[in-house]
Amino acid sequence: MEPLSVVLFQNDPRTAQTLAASLSQHFNSVHLARTYQEVCPAVARHRAGAVVLDLETSGPCEVEHLHREYPELCIVGTHRLADDKLWTEALNLGASDICEPRNNDVVSSLLRGTHRAAA
Repeated sequence: MEPLSVVLFQNDPRTAQTLAASLSQHFNSVHLARTYQEVCPAVARHRAGAVVLDLETSGPCEVEHLHREYPELCIVGTHRLADDKLWTEALNLGASDICEPRNNDVVSSLLRGTHRAAA
């Protein structure tokens, strides 16, 4: 399996930096997007295999757009108050998982999602 590049979009800079530090221990490279509008160009530029997407700032429509543009992309959404409805909707639109924006949750979700995609 080739090294995996991850694009990370979190609206809160502190959360973004914390997640980036954790993700960099498991993935080849982590690229921060400051806005949702930077996510798609960053995926293309860095040939990312995964995205961590702040669903509190973006939303399920953005998951659908990313999945349509990059069908093989592992998309993990984060939301502090994710419920079953949001989780189901995002998964139906192409996300691999939804979790709280905590280091262990995000890393675990990405590792599961990228291993499934590689299989």
